Amino acid sequence: MPRPPTDPATRDWIEISSESLPTHAAVTWATTPGSGAVVSFLGVVRDHAEGRDGVTAMTYEAYVDPAVRAMRDIAAEARRRYPDLGRVVLLHRIGALDLSEASVQVVVGAPHRDHAFEAARYCIDTLKESVPIWKQEHWSGGSDWAVEQHPIRAVESSTGSA
Repeated sequence: MPRPPTDPATRDWIEISSESLPTHAAVTWATTPGSGAVVSFLGVVRDHAEGRDGVTAMTYEAYVDPAVRAMRDIAAEARRRYPDLGRVVLLHRIGALDLSEASVQVVVGAPHRDHAFEAARYCIDTLKESVPIWKQEHWSGGSDWAVEQHPIRAVESSTGSA
């Protein structure tokens, strides 16, 4: 299972792993004395997908090095938009996952809830659009790549206000 960074100066925990996500450890790590709010988003494998019922499992694949770089860019942009952020966690699982298993986790700590919620939302939305990770859906009749897949876009800096 992925482990949180041990250096107390580390502010971002970004990782792709084939092991189960450490959901409790991620929230605990992001919770610091300066964080009045910690928001956690957990994406899990569900039994249906766009245009497809009866999904029984998923397999996630990634270009790991470019995916981790994109996740670091997302954390950096979130910090640029919300300079008061505390710790940021972006974790994604690859490999075969069963129903209800966690595939992605975003945790953001901030002094106030508005920035924690906004930054967490930015991180998960941008991760889904910008990180080269793909999912294959499995059902009783076979398997195929998810139908809502889209081209990967670069993480873009915002020129406007957050």
